[in-house]
Amino acid sequence: MYKLGERIKELRLERGLSIQALSKMVDIGVASICRWENGKADIRGEQLCKLADFFGVTTDYILGRED
Repeated sequence: MYKLGERIKELRLERGLSIQALSKMVDIGVASICRWENGKADIRGEQLCKLADFFGVTTDYILGRED
């Protein structure tokens, strides 16, 4: 889960987005994104796919299974 949070934060910051801006763009709650970035919660498949599509990366990349 640690790699997941790092990847989401890295992708978000590379695009100059705040958590609030990302939340609005992908229609996922701010609290969920915060919990993922801080390693406090797991991500559901649907939300993982939304983020992967938005950032143009694979789900495996976000999960830390590939570089």
